[in-house]
Amino acid sequence: MAAITDSRPPLAERDRLLRNRALVRGWLYVVLVVLFALVMVGGATRMTGSGLSITEWKPIHGVIPPLNHTEWQEEFQKYRQIPQYEQINKGMTLDEFKGIFWWEWAHRLLARGVGFLVAIPLVLFWISGRLESRLKPRLLGLLALGGLQGFIGWWMVASGLVERVSVSQYRLATHLTLACIIIMAVTWIARGLAVHSEAPAGRGVRRLAGIMVLLVLVQIYLGALVAGLHAGLSYNTWPLMDGAVVPGDLFVIDPAWRNFFENPKTVQFVHRMFAYALLAAALWHAFATSRALPGTTHARRAWVLAALVLGQAAIGVGTLLAQAHMHWALLHQGFAMVVLIFATAHWRGCAGSYPLPGEARLTA
Repeated sequence: MAAITDSRPPLAERDRLLRNRALVRGWLYVVLVVLFALVMVGGATRMTGSGLSITEWKPIHGVIPPLNHTEWQEEFQKYRQIPQYEQINKGMTLDEFKGIFWWEWAHRLLARGVGFLVAIPLVLFWISGRLESRLKPRLLGLLALGGLQGFIGWWMVASGLVERVSVSQYRLATHLTLACIIIMAVTWIARGLAVHSEAPAGRGVRRLAGIMVLLVLVQIYLGALVAGLHAGLSYNTWPLMDGAVVPGDLFVIDPAWRNFFENPKTVQFVHRMFAYALLAAALWHAFATSRALPGTTHARRAWVLAALVLGQAAIGVGTLLAQAHMHWALLHQGFAMVVLIFATAHWRGCAGSYPLPGEARLTA
């Protein structure tokens, strides 16, 4: 039997708490928009081959780009010492180097900017008493994840400075996946501060919504492997791949497990198959939610999520047929972030908002 554990806070206190939540939520939505932009600039940096143009990690001093011809020559000379220049860009002019340098510099500058965008308001909200106690460790964890992401970014770049002409697909996938986890965390916290129009969904629906988020994250990880191996530049037909539903030569590397991470053909095939599985799961989730909670916001969001997954699948096919043209590839990456954000918001909506301090709560 359910029992009320405590009472609602006084009306004036409740209004104050809701105003504080609205401010914090607005700040987190701004952070989310900038994170989305950061992922898109990162994608453009990868597509233009710019990620290795800055060969040093200077978290503070690195915010200042070369300011004169001598400094540009020094930066260019550092780039000319890595394999990517020797094997791919040998003979590049200084002006051409500037073109790739600015993409990587912008990506790093935006990443630093996100750090300040999180840290400074966090301190101000904290000292002004606008943060509820439950939010403090969550937001500190978010800041820590951002710092870890900066280190992971350099760890990724370092993999392409000595022996390779591009970064490791393993590290690229790790970098993008951690970015997605940060985006998910911001979305989850922000949506938890909103006032939801309906009661939380049942445990079964919440579980399915959480599984959908996990599946979307896995598919993005697989897509990062495709990008890291440049696997989208080959086998550009659909629905068949290399003339077959299940192409040959999927396990030419020994041991067999390495094919799932290092064989471009296998990696692309797995990404394709998982896309079909994700779409089937999204449709199943929509049908199941509509059956369990007909006419509710939860059910409508489940159908929107299924439509977004279907749209992403169509964009993926277009990207494949276009041989991963930059515009298609960036659209595919950007829409993947939209799907992830919506899936996380839907999951949070099914779980309900954070209860206000002192608010009545039903317990079993």
